[in-house]
Amino acid sequence: MKLLGYIAILLFLLQIAGCGTLGHRGRHYGKDGPPPFDVDVSKIPDAVPKVGPYSKYGNPPSYFVKGHRYYVLKSSIGFEERGIASWYGMKFHKQRTSSGEPYNLLAMTAAHRTLPLPTYMLVTNLQNGRHVIVKVNDRGPFAENRIMDLSYVAAKKLGITAHGTGLVDIKAIDPTHPDRVLSQLSSSYVSTQPHNIHDVVNHPASVHSRLYLQLGAFSSHSNAQKLASKIYQHAAYPVHIKASTSGHTLYRVQIGPIPSVEASDKLVNQIEHAGLGKPLTVIE
Repeated sequence: MKLLGYIAILLFLLQIAGCGTLGHRGRHYGKDGPPPFDVDVSKIPDAVPKVGPYSKYGNPPSYFVKGHRYYVLKSSIGFEERGIASWYGMKFHKQRTSSGEPYNLLAMTAAHRTLPLPTYMLVTNLQNGRHVIVKVNDRGPFAENRIMDLSYVAAKKLGITAHGTGLVDIKAIDPTHPDRVLSQLSSSYVSTQPHNIHDVVNHPASVHSRLYLQLGAFSSHSNAQKLASKIYQHAAYPVHIKASTSGHTLYRVQIGPIPSVEASDKLVNQIEHAGLGKPLTVIE
């Protein structure tokens, strides 16, 4: 009888261990990735901007992650940003987001470091012109050269899941006046729902955006030239000094255009390792 009891306990513990491994948090997937089934994104609608209060969770005045303090914006009205977006999938499916909602890789959501939660955003892929509307309900990404983490399905709609990242423009939508942002969409942008998703990825629309790294901005051209001289030996791409006038002249030291996000990431590491600062990603 004792032996049968021990066997029963052992089977029970193994069952618990199995649940922990294959549980709802997706831990058994190890590295992040897509779901183990095909998703027809044409049947998943964009997020619908709604008027409502900010979440009670995820909106502290500031928070501290990986040695850096981030300050949450009090409002998202008028917010716009360009940069590199990534996505997250099965590894985080059903885990609690910063707003308290469970993450759903099949929902049109996203994560941002400083926008108040929730914020509705128009996200445009600058490499093919496709656009979606997402609800920002989570914090991240915390890699310095990424501006947004998209849900798996939002990223697939934009056509960036194959490469893992994409160059995007993000604009906050005021839910009381959503048409103010949506009416700005260029007629040159292709449809959000093409007949064949692979056609958009392999044959992008005539949307021209280039990726650069900016090392500094100076009011003195000579100071910009000094930095540019230091950069030449570390950059495998052209180094430029670009003058921009907005009240007063600034000389921006930039490297590029850079052909891919992967090449940009590698160059960022080289520049930081050389002690030349932390480059800023610029999309023009």
